[in-house]
Amino acid sequence: MKKNLNGKMSGLEKRRAVTGYLFISPFILGFLLFMVKPLFQSLYMSFCNVEVGSGNFKLVLAKNFVNYNKAFRVDPDFSRMLIEGFLRMIVYSLAIMVFSFFVALILNQDFHGRALVRAIFFLPVILSSGVILGLESNNSIISMVQADIADELNGVSVTAALESILRTAGVGTRAYEQVFELIDNIYDIALASGIQIIVFLSGLQTIPESMYEAASIEGCTSWESLWKVTFPMVSSIFLVNWVYTIVDFCMRTDNEVMEKITDNLILLDYGYASAMAWSYFVLTMVFLAISAFIISRRVYYYE
Repeated sequence: MKKNLNGKMSGLEKRRAVTGYLFISPFILGFLLFMVKPLFQSLYMSFCNVEVGSGNFKLVLAKNFVNYNKAFRVDPDFSRMLIEGFLRMIVYSLAIMVFSFFVALILNQDFHGRALVRAIFFLPVILSSGVILGLESNNSIISMVQADIADELNGVSVTAALESILRTAGVGTRAYEQVFELIDNIYDIALASGIQIIVFLSGLQTIPESMYEAASIEGCTSWESLWKVTFPMVSSIFLVNWVYTIVDFCMRTDNEVMEKITDNLILLDYGYASAMAWSYFVLTMVFLAISAFIISRRVYYYE
């Protein structure tokens, strides 16, 4: 943010700052009014044994961090789910970033029907909403179509056949399994890439054409322009999208850790569920902080 010689913001910068705070003020007020108290209650609850009565519950402070010991030293599944969840998070987040970036590069080109194609690629954001996703999963017509497709293919999967060939050849490593899993789940990756595509597209449109013209005059190829001009100019967008992708992945409906926490809430084991939730939250924040620090070292900021 620019300041004058006296260290004060100019009038325009001050108005922009006020406008920014006005835009985020509903979230700030909502967080302070409705989220701060439950947040600290759940933190305190994670250190307690919760005795549920008729219409109320009693918090009894436990010794030796019993809920956290149960999560990491007694429960055989929670640590495994955390490790597998974070590994899956890294793989899928990288796939989403790569997919959304190159789709944004394509949509940034000048061609007929560009607005329609952009709308089509934004449809996954609408389709991934709770109501539409529920209709999709419970739609008997879609289920019948999927069954018909499976019958037509006679159970043959291209990726499964290719994976079998590679295994027979002795090159079926874990890396290949990850690649085939991503290919089989390309629909899920596309569903989770809508927001990232829009953010990347907005960043690409801020790059002046004069920079590409100057690079072309200097003899840069399109590939060199991608890495020397495009990538540095949108590097800050990568950091924003990475943080959004990680947070969005943690809230997925197929997240085993969140499913386990929800199952314990249903069983009224509030103390243990709170301990698992806070452990997951803290580990996710640590991972975000480390990855954001690494990415920010390569971010190019420009005026």
